[in-house]
Amino acid sequence: MWILLLPLLAQVPSERAVLEAEHARAQGVPALLSAAAGTNPRAQQLAVRALGRLEQPAQQGTLAALLSSRIPAVRLEAVHALGQIRVAHDFTSMLLRERDAEIRSAIYEARGRALPVDANTEASLVVGLADDAVFARVGAMRGLESLFRLNARAMRPTSATISTVRRATQTSTSEEFRQLGMLLLNAAGDRDPETLRLIATDPRASVRRLGQFDSTAAIRDVSPIVRYQALRATGTCARATAMIRDTSAHVALLAIDMLGTKKCDANVVAGLVRNGRDWRERAHALVSLALVAPAQAQQLLSTFVTDTVWQVRTYAAAAARTLKDSATLATLARDPHPNVAIAAMHTGDDAVRALASEHAGLVLAGAEKLKGAANFTAALPRVISAFNRLTRDGSMTLRDPRVALLERIGEASDTATNALLVTTLADRDPAVAGLAAKILSARTGTVVSAETTTLPVPPRPTSAYIETLMGGARARITMKGLGTITVRLLTEDAPVTVAVFAQLAESGQYSGLTFHRIVSNFVLQGGSPGADEYDGRTREFMRDEVGRARHERGTIGISTRGRDTGDGQIFFNLVDNFRLDHDYTVMARMLDGFEVMDRVQEGDVIERIEILRAPPSRTRTRRQ
Repeated sequence: MWILLLPLLAQVPSERAVLEAEHARAQGVPALLSAAAGTNPRAQQLAVRALGRLEQPAQQGTLAALLSSRIPAVRLEAVHALGQIRVAHDFTSMLLRERDAEIRSAIYEARGRALPVDANTEASLVVGLADDAVFARVGAMRGLESLFRLNARAMRPTSATISTVRRATQTSTSEEFRQLGMLLLNAAGDRDPETLRLIATDPRASVRRLGQFDSTAAIRDVSPIVRYQALRATGTCARATAMIRDTSAHVALLAIDMLGTKKCDANVVAGLVRNGRDWRERAHALVSLALVAPAQAQQLLSTFVTDTVWQVRTYAAAAARTLKDSATLATLARDPHPNVAIAAMHTGDDAVRALASEHAGLVLAGAEKLKGAANFTAALPRVISAFNRLTRDGSMTLRDPRVALLERIGEASDTATNALLVTTLADRDPAVAGLAAKILSARTGTVVSAETTTLPVPPRPTSAYIETLMGGARARITMKGLGTITVRLLTEDAPVTVAVFAQLAESGQYSGLTFHRIVSNFVLQGGSPGADEYDGRTREFMRDEVGRARHERGTIGISTRGRDTGDGQIFFNLVDNFRLDHDYTVMARMLDGFEVMDRVQEGDVIERIEILRAPPSRTRTRRQ
């Protein structure tokens, strides 16, 4: 890759060359610096964005120099890049002379993210709430929310700031401004009655949901996201019982879960176990029944243990664990579906048996279960064998079970594993190599360094393929039995991410997979061949392409386990999740199918994903 980049250093790179340089990570920095210093505005924008994504504080000087560019788009990218790196910079003079409201908005946000925190940051952002432009005021509130969220352990807003934020939130007509204001006030524990009253009457559900703390009327709100939040905040047995038949499955399942955690009427719960509208309601009710009426739950458990839907059997395991039914757990721990075995795992023998699985989540669960196990010496050969097997597999996205297995090896007193650890210092994954170095350093009493310190550069789709997705390409996601969701692919913002996703989709890699993680009023996550968090759809890690796209309701992101560790699993934002901005790539925005997205629940199947390209006349292709 580096050899391919050498010719780029003597010329202003084209957009395609900038993309190649960005993908090369640190090796591509010289080419990015060349583009940033060039005269091609578009190449400058892309290069500056890429430098910000690398998150290298050493690039602060280069980026700061571009804050005085005569081209607004370049200045904007430079500000965003500094905000992504989170470095302190004196933006005061720039704010005074900057006439572009979008750039001022970005400055406020970058200032709220910067480290170390300047003593004047809070006051300057509060002043920004009175900026002449609505767009800039939103940026100032975004900066304030970021400031106190990212530094929650070290600082809290002053009473003067709280008062100003209250007034600004009450009077603003901006949906995003009001949400950010409420997020800040909620985090600060402020429960001003007048603010809550005004928020409760906002015409937008996204705002109303953030003001639900003691509202009887809210449980009858027309929006399920408001009803869910109200029940979660103010749930009682009476309210939960009233909402078990809510038209939204998110609300109904929360109500059923509450019947158990709040120890409500056992007869109501038992009725749901027998007559729930679908397997999800019956399974959730079984777990609740185990909490409120163990004897009744024990009598009904057997039919769930043999259910043909494997997800039901995981709930049977959860109920059996509450009931301390070791016999049922022993049966389910040998279930052919790995996720059932994980849910039922309760003995060292279960854990050792799990190590032979090809399911990353099950191996991980086994390795974690063996931590501190009395019989670990006997299990060590199995742990080593599992680690070596996963290492030979070569998949980067097997990081989690490999790290857990290596931790167990490191805890063993047997220094015969030192040779394995020395070999692991050169592992492809710097997280694994670094852990091996840490273990060897502790064992030998000397500093041992990992040979691998950076992630390898993954292969990427060709530029020609990426260009076919420019100019408005879409993806049509057909959910079995639910309908279709159509999204616009944000190729211009996240070209490699979109192209990897499109290639997986066009080769049928998502067909038949499920949504396994449902976090109501947050995200839906799916696309794992193991229907879990740890079995990725890709073998290599995907790099992040974080940018200015927000995690708004209906956008799609890529799940990761840290910077540049995407695994091809996708998630839908069910609400505006601004706290995910700057950390997770946004690769698509929903055009239609919101009602389908809102109906997706655990186990729902992705029938197929089709990639719909824009007509050739609309495809935007730039050539230098």
